[in-house]
Amino acid sequence: MQGSHLTLRHFVPLAGFVLPTAIMGYGIMIPQSCIAGVNELTVGFAGAIVGACVTYWVGLRALLRERAAADEA
Repeated sequence: MQGSHLTLRHFVPLAGFVLPTAIMGYGIMIPQSCIAGVNELTVGFAGAIVGACVTYWVGLRALLRERAAADEA
């Protein structure tokens, strides 16, 4: 059961996706487009990023749960 806890190191790949996506989306692409401002499209983009984060976290939890079960067997 050792090593079955999430650490900051587990989230480095997620940060490698989220940070550039948010910076490029909200810092470069959206302000220069016709969807600038807070509207359903920019909120939807944020929802897609949050959805990716939740999916990543759930996947990590499932992997660690499986690994802990395999260690006990």
